[in-house]
Amino acid sequence: MTDLNQALVLITGADGGFGRQMTRQFLAAGSRLIISDIDERRLSDLQTHTGAAADRVLATIAADLSGEEGCRLLYDEVMKTGAIPDVIVNNAGVGVAGRLDHVPQDRWERVMQINLLAPMRLCQLFMPHLIERGSGHFVNISSIAGWLGTKGMTSYCAAKYGLRGFSEALAGDLEEFDIKVSTVYPFFSRTPILESDQFGYETRREIPIDMATDPSDVVAAIIKGVRANRNHIFPDRTAKQLHYITRFIPWIVPILARRLDEKIN
Repeated sequence: MTDLNQALVLITGADGGFGRQMTRQFLAAGSRLIISDIDERRLSDLQTHTGAAADRVLATIAADLSGEEGCRLLYDEVMKTGAIPDVIVNNAGVGVAGRLDHVPQDRWERVMQINLLAPMRLCQLFMPHLIERGSGHFVNISSIAGWLGTKGMTSYCAAKYGLRGFSEALAGDLEEFDIKVSTVYPFFSRTPILESDQFGYETRREIPIDMATDPSDVVAAIIKGVRANRNHIFPDRTAKQLHYITRFIPWIVPILARRLDEKIN
């Protein structure tokens, strides 16, 4: 079991829909936090709104994780605190929708940088310290899009599939050091990522509100899975169902994909 009481938790993308819930719920679990996002002012507002005591949030660090420099900056600022995180939550993520040839190259490359390369870079930077200590837990937020290729989400699916494979291999590399790796696969949730830019559509495509999950429920399931050291966390009912379908009755997947596409239109 991963004990979160008094554990130091680093959360990237802390100002996002999942990130805000993570900040609240890890604090409620007794954790101390280092929170990071791209905007320092919004991080300060987040700390104020959660009512976190100053000694419960060791640092708020503004960093743009779309490049190597931002990842290194985040790592350096964490190290300046003099503490090594017990749990590192790679939550920062962005989305973009549209057929690949309609999406500007710099936009889909940014999706790959933030959603896949940033977690890889941060894991690489912090790994030696966790190995030396002989404990730690990486939590990588993938998506059910890491199990099911979805029309109009090529770069997002590529990043989330990649993060899934990376995390599975990383778990094997770190097993002998008693360092845990959990990968999370949520379905669409009511977070700002649903408002991501779209390209090539005559009218904006929207996820029906009744299909999207409540981020507070998703994060509660994530924390439960982290405590239990689960390698794969499917934090909502739809994600669980789609996971089982892709594994055991994959011939149904194209049918479900068409139905989902019809609902989104």
